Amino acid sequence: MRHQQRGITFLGLIFVGAVLGSLALIGMQVFPTAVEFMSINKAVKKAAAGSTVAEVRSIFDKAAQVDDIRSLSGADLEVTKSGDKVVVNFAYQREMHLVGPAYLLLKYQGSSR
Repeated sequence: MRHQQRGITFLGLIFVGAVLGSLALIGMQVFPTAVEFMSINKAVKKAAAGSTVAEVRSIFDKAAQVDDIRSLSGADLEVTKSGDKVVVNFAYQREMHLVGPAYLLLKYQGSSR
C-alpha cells in the first residue's frame, strides 16, 4: 500500500513566507503610528480641560513633549465650545514608503468628546 504524502510544497512555503514577511513589515511600520495616535488622544483629552484656546494648545504642547508626539502640534488643533464644554478636534495623515512607487497613507482623526 502506498501512503499519500500531505503537506505544503517548497514553493508554497516560500509564497506563504513572503506574504507573512510583507505583512510583518507593514505591521512594524504601522504599529508606532497607532501608539502615537493613542498618545495624541490622551493628550487631547487632557488639553480639553483648558478654558481658552491658547491654554488648550499650551497643555497639548507640553503633553506632546512628554509623550514625544511629532505628527501634531498645538497649532494644528481645532478648538471649539459646545455649551460649557471645550471640544478639541484633530486630524492628520501619515505616509509611509513601502516599496518602489507604493506608499501607505494612514488618516487619523479624533476628538476630545
